[in-house]
Amino acid sequence: MNQVQPEFLQRFLTYIHAIKGQSAKTTQEYFLDIRLFLRYIVAMKIEHKKEFIPETIDISGVTIEQVKKITTDDIYQYLTYLSTSRPKNRFDSEQTGIESKAIARKISAIRTFFKYLKVQVHLLEHDPAENIETPKTKKTLPRHLSVDEAASLLDIVTGANKERDYCILTLFLNCGMRVSELVNIDINDIKNDTIIITGKGNKERTVYLNAACIDAINRYIPARIDAKDAKKALFTTRQNSRISASTVKWLVKKYIGLAGLDQTRYSAHKLRHTAATLMYQNGVDVLVLQNILGHENLNTTKIYTHIDNKLAREAVERNPLGHIKKDSE
Repeated sequence: MNQVQPEFLQRFLTYIHAIKGQSAKTTQEYFLDIRLFLRYIVAMKIEHKKEFIPETIDISGVTIEQVKKITTDDIYQYLTYLSTSRPKNRFDSEQTGIESKAIARKISAIRTFFKYLKVQVHLLEHDPAENIETPKTKKTLPRHLSVDEAASLLDIVTGANKERDYCILTLFLNCGMRVSELVNIDINDIKNDTIIITGKGNKERTVYLNAACIDAINRYIPARIDAKDAKKALFTTRQNSRISASTVKWLVKKYIGLAGLDQTRYSAHKLRHTAATLMYQNGVDVLVLQNILGHENLNTTKIYTHIDNKLAREAVERNPLGHIKKDSE
């Protein structure tokens, strides 16, 4: 975040990162969301421009006095812009109107921003975002591999780093960790049949390792490259460094393709969904699953109960007796 920004925004981002414990990536997302919002306010309310071209708007001179004049109606007008005029992506300016899920995230950022200004630093007397409603988002079931597909993925692993890559895939498919969590695992995080995972907000959780994970780790450790620049890292590279998230995502995509699976449908994150789905379908309680996945909110975990309900409905529909009806007398 090298861009020049108002002091109150910089202090907000420091609060998000240092006090709330959000990651650098999440803090950057807050910055981008608030910057776009302030750019809109500057263009449409302060400079009274006829069109909004975000990249041409400088927010460095925005004052807290100007922020105090922002109304709830201004926020709703901004949301209208997002839902009708904002390009869906930076590669296609013709497709406009971003999805409700993205809008919901931006509303959350704006709410947090104004709440901080009012409650934490007392720069505002009134919070214009306090009663802003979040649009309903369409809930989609996460894609996941079947047991056979997951087995074929593990079976296809080969190459100079096969022990490492097999271990990575095994941990994804059995422990359901995030990519960011996997790359940050240190050797001393593994103790007997447990592994300490550091999740969002630097929150640690202990996850138990099953026989497949323990075997994969034991086979990998003797082949592990003792990287001089990452002595403690569990997963290392031949460039003497801790493996990066981008490398992990790439190698997962590679093996998905080699296994004959659709690379456009499946990714490293989908392996997390696979682990969660298979655990839930095989009797793991949703509260236990919440702890394994590191979800702060139980509602996030409950998406996997919807998958089970969908399968149950399909099972009933496939019953050959399901279409027999009694003739009318």
